[in-house]
Amino acid sequence: MAHTQSGPVMLGGAIIWYFSFSSENVAINSQNTLPLCYFCHDMKIEDEIKQSTFKDAFQKAYINIVYTANSLQLTQSTILKGYGITLPQYNILRILRGQYPKPATVNLLIERMLDKTSNASRIVDKLEAKQLVTRTQCPTDRRTVDILITEKGLQILQELDQAQQGNQHGIQNLTQQEAELLSNLLDKIRD
Repeated sequence: MAHTQSGPVMLGGAIIWYFSFSSENVAINSQNTLPLCYFCHDMKIEDEIKQSTFKDAFQKAYINIVYTANSLQLTQSTILKGYGITLPQYNILRILRGQYPKPATVNLLIERMLDKTSNASRIVDKLEAKQLVTRTQCPTDRRTVDILITEKGLQILQELDQAQQGNQHGIQNLTQQEAELLSNLLDKIRD
């Protein structure tokens, strides 16, 4: 899939960045474009959800986190759909790429997955059917199955890395210091 151009378009009052691709193998949408950012505009949470008041700053922050997380997931899901994979599948492929060339077990995948409610075994089944991973019996422990990303899986991740290079779905609107502060605050919320 070759990137040919990118740019902003207006859609329902929102500015959406897109990449246009020339590919006969991937049907992304009728214009062969991938939207990269559904929220690259200056709307506050109050305007986004049409709510002018909140119980307190904590409620507003919580709603803003949930809304922003959903926006990020929607954007990422749209991009991944063009490659025939889902967010949980992408997450597992990235974990396996980090392990490569060593294999991973299902338990390792479960430990590292972002969405702990996802069924890792079923996701691996689907990735194996797409020939993006292989599954073999562990030679040292017959009860364990080794999962390894294939060259095809590595290629899809490389294409996704290139397609998303320089665009972090709104995160690029932050300075380095703001991104570090945001990350630290999110870590603090999970403590």
